[in-house]
Amino acid sequence: MRKFDHEEELFRHLVRLSWDLSQFGLAHAVECPSKVEPFIAVRRARGHLYVRAALRGEQWIFTWGHGRGRWVDAYDVDAATRVWEVAR
Repeated sequence: MRKFDHEEELFRHLVRLSWDLSQFGLAHAVECPSKVEPFIAVRRARGHLYVRAALRGEQWIFTWGHGRGRWVDAYDVDAATRVWEVAR
């Protein structure tokens, strides 16, 4: 099995989360700007929620904003539910 590099694994996590978010009917898109790492932009009434994938130590997480409780393990089966709860 081939080993994925950091950027490819980051993108894979975002695409997987995007797929899971589609079940909630949220308007969202995976954005790949040229100067910063990719992220998911979730549209909501009070402005976009930006979700990023990050490597914390050896653990992949999804994060939005700064502070406590604004992240979830990327492999958590309820990761999309957590993002949906924050976005609504």
